[in-house]
Amino acid sequence: MCTSIIEIARAEGMAKRGDQWFPLSRTVVAYDHARHAPLGDVITLDFVNPDLGAGARAGVELTLETAKELRSALDRAIAAAEFEEAEVRGKGAVLRLVRTA
Repeated sequence: MCTSIIEIARAEGMAKRGDQWFPLSRTVVAYDHARHAPLGDVITLDFVNPDLGAGARAGVELTLETAKELRSALDRAIAAAEFEEAEVRGKGAVLRLVRTA
């Protein structure tokens, strides 16, 4: 059964497919049956630029546990980056601790 769980977010950055980089415009996050990984249901991350055609896609299939670990790592990296940016720009950053699962 398909879950129909899909979230779409604007993306600004670059992704690599093969030996070529392309600009991103969108990220699609879904939870559904794995298409390529030998797993059951997975979190799928698709980094895309539909204006460049079907080849402008970098996809990842992750177990739910791996996706949770990735979310925690992103939270920690974002918190550290925000602190670094505030300190470098002299805005008086306040360190915030991020809870991990």
